[in-house]
Amino acid sequence: MDEITDDTAEKTTIDALHKAMGQDDASVAQTVIDSLHPSEIADVIEGLPSKDRYEVWQLIDSELEGDVLSHTQDVVRAELLEQMLPHEVVDATRDLDTDDIADILQDLPEPVAETILLAMDEQHRHRLASVMTYPEDSAGGLMNLDVTSVRADVTLDVVLRYLRRMGEIPEGTDNIMVVDRDDHYLGVLHLTDLLIREPETTVGEWLEEAPSLNAECPADEVVRLFERRDLVSAAVVDADGLLLGRITIDDVVDVIQENADQTVRSMAGLRSEDDMFSPVLNSAKQRAVWLGINLMTVFLGSWVIGRFEDTIQQLVALAVLLPVVAGMGGIAGSQTLTIAIRGIAQGQLVKSNLRPLLIKELLVGILNGLVWSTVVGGVVFFWFDGLSLGIIIGLAMMINLTLAALAGALIPFVLKHFGIDPAIAGSVVLTTVTDVVGFLTFLGLATLFLIS
Repeated sequence: MDEITDDTAEKTTIDALHKAMGQDDASVAQTVIDSLHPSEIADVIEGLPSKDRYEVWQLIDSELEGDVLSHTQDVVRAELLEQMLPHEVVDATRDLDTDDIADILQDLPEPVAETILLAMDEQHRHRLASVMTYPEDSAGGLMNLDVTSVRADVTLDVVLRYLRRMGEIPEGTDNIMVVDRDDHYLGVLHLTDLLIREPETTVGEWLEEAPSLNAECPADEVVRLFERRDLVSAAVVDADGLLLGRITIDDVVDVIQENADQTVRSMAGLRSEDDMFSPVLNSAKQRAVWLGINLMTVFLGSWVIGRFEDTIQQLVALAVLLPVVAGMGGIAGSQTLTIAIRGIAQGQLVKSNLRPLLIKELLVGILNGLVWSTVVGGVVFFWFDGLSLGIIIGLAMMINLTLAALAGALIPFVLKHFGIDPAIAGSVVLTTVTDVVGFLTFLGLATLFLIS
């Protein structure tokens, strides 16, 4: 049994590779690589600088190259593929699932991909073409064409003899797809039924209806179906109900991992395919865009503060307390923002139930505003010995916390309406709103009631 390595072991492996390569000790590096699973090799390669990756690639057994490529991030995989000749790509991907090969070919320039397709046998090329006609992030793009199917009118004994004649079944098979004479999907026959039921009974007697996925179905909906129905596999059909292939749980886990990685990167304004060791100039250009957007929002907040320069000069305590009002609003808004983005991503929050969420978040904002404005107002009263200042900051916090809750719920919908990813831009817009509202209400109220 293969030993499953933990994070500490992986760090040790990367350190051992760095040390071996630094000392030009190819034998130690080879030993380290040979001890790893293809997915672990992919992780190790992603954790190496670009100049070291191809050296490690040369140490990988040719029979494992395809599996390693299928587990590697898109941008790193593209970098490795650039170093390979077309016939080497064909050899590396020969035994991979069709959906994995399609993912690899989509990372290559079109002329190179066409060369590789022409180097394949006709049957292989036809199967690949059928997958590549669908978007990568759809059920058709995720499906595997290796499916075992039988008709409902045959007996279980016939099915068993058919499987023995095949000699093997596709990896990860938990049931057999059942179709009619025209290959329309009907349901599934569980392997347990095939083994324990009377051989003379027909497939139709043990047929179980199971959900299918249209090939055009987005990947996010595929994930939700697997999650809600606790599926291990699901059939993929075309618009006429013809069985095309199947999606298995390992494909769904890959989508979940990719979505999680994209969400984390998006929160920092990074593209989902960004490489930890990408060229400095590329990373600098990419991050500069969001730094520039953030700078504009900061200047907007500074401009608001500048409108009250005379007020701040007369009462220095206002400058000390400004971050409290803006900071509390930002935290309150980000909590609601997170809930709203999560709801949209999971399909639980739609236009029809937005109003109840707004009412709920408004009430939460008012309640928290009452509590924390009282606390902060009391602290300010004792700190600066000023009842009026305590009341002003409490009122400003009340307004900011309430508006922050509403903004946190509304901003994702507004951004999505204009085709902007809320995970990327939501926090930037929210921070601008809470800062401007916080500064404006606090300094405006102070100007009205405290400054003569």
